[in-house]
Amino acid sequence: MAKAKAKRRKLEKRSHKGVKSNKPIGASPKKLKPKKRGNGGQSKQEVLPFEANDQILLVGEGDFSFARSIVEHHGCVNVTATCFDTEVDLNRKYPQSKTHTTYLRSQSQSVLHGIDATKLSQQKRIRASRLDRIIFNFPHVGGKSTDVNRQVRHNQDLLVRFFGTALPLLTQRGTVVVTLFEAEPYTLWNVRDLARHVGLVVVRSFRFDAGVYPGYRHARTVGNIAAKGGGWKGEERAARTYVFCAKESYDAVLRAAGHSNSNSTEKKRKADESSSDDED
Repeated sequence: MAKAKAKRRKLEKRSHKGVKSNKPIGASPKKLKPKKRGNGGQSKQEVLPFEANDQILLVGEGDFSFARSIVEHHGCVNVTATCFDTEVDLNRKYPQSKTHTTYLRSQSQSVLHGIDATKLSQQKRIRASRLDRIIFNFPHVGGKSTDVNRQVRHNQDLLVRFFGTALPLLTQRGTVVVTLFEAEPYTLWNVRDLARHVGLVVVRSFRFDAGVYPGYRHARTVGNIAAKGGGWKGEERAARTYVFCAKESYDAVLRAAGHSNSNSTEKKRKADESSSDDED
């Protein structure tokens, strides 16, 4: 714990000095040391879509276990963690959330309740400063309908409105990060196309590994559900993280890298967007 606090203090000093990343938008996300697999298998590279000193906004948090993990285990020092529920509803649905929010506040991180992910730009506390990362893990509107097609449309609407309100809040090299399960009906949402409609493009995507975030537990929209055999565990399902940035910023980076021809820039962008397995 002492080492973790020392690391956070060091990073906090760096962030207060206005340290800026010189990495291009298309640079690979932070990679952790390879994690060895059992039975002599190959190690796998673990990926983080943020840096410890980034200005990070977490949207649609469930029980705040993800927020706590990136602060406690990855040294993040500029985190604003938000949820849609009021504090009363949150504690009723996820009793464990109080422990996580208490920890976050003890580390001088912001916790906000009652924040609508589709109206971020209307929140004075959020739009006060530009953000490096806006992260929305497993967005879902909840049980608005039992009809699959209607559910798909409701969730597509949620994402389009989220993308639209998040884009103006980004720094020049900021990114929006969305994680979804890799199965229907989530694949039917066509998240890449939804983002493109509001001026965002895919920088890359990679498989989401819940094990990279110690203590993280997937929280369902309806709250904790008791069931035999330990219940439903979303963190054990296959999921993919998508990293988006503003199209204008992405094209500027390509031009700076020598892709000055507009046709080649467009071809490069389309090639990147069509790739579904950038990093696994």
